[in-house]
Amino acid sequence: MDGGEQAKSARLFVGVRIIPDIAEQLAAFAAPLNEARGRLVAASDIHLTLVPPWQETSIQCAIERLSEVAKRFAPFSLRFLHVGYGPQPSRPRLLWTDCADGDELVALATTLMIAFGQQQTRPFRPHVTLARLRDDGRHVARKYPIDRNIDMAQSVTTVELFRSPAPGATGYEVMASVALAGTPPSTAGSE
Repeated sequence: MDGGEQAKSARLFVGVRIIPDIAEQLAAFAAPLNEARGRLVAASDIHLTLVPPWQETSIQCAIERLSEVAKRFAPFSLRFLHVGYGPQPSRPRLLWTDCADGDELVALATTLMIAFGQQQTRPFRPHVTLARLRDDGRHVARKYPIDRNIDMAQSVTTVELFRSPAPGATGYEVMASVALAGTPPSTAGSE
């Protein structure tokens, strides 16, 4: 860095981008909550978080750490099981989709948390957030009952490093999409 230049910090997180077809189907479950002033997650932003957000001054170093972990894991299938309110049904704050916590997914999330120096403060519960409830979540859940088992799956061939939007802005920016080991280069990120 030059004398007056300071490292600019970015709010980053690691996750799995949900493929457009499935993301659109999941977003449709949340559409009724628009009337309830719920903050819906745009289909293009639907993802599964593996490492929660942190402040980072070197995006390149974060990409390198992500690449080191990704080459140790093979592609796997991510299953979507249920759409409903959470994290506690009695005090819902989110509409989300529960995902199966297969061995590959849990091992990947655990390894990534260690690589990025984060500690798991509660058990890993893989889910995809579809909407955040602004008002009384119980009232919203009663007015718009959404509790449905689903059976969808996607192949996970990459993991992404995302940048959170600036305050007041929307949309996540993919800083890097890194192929899991054994993924042919022509298919990495094609979903």
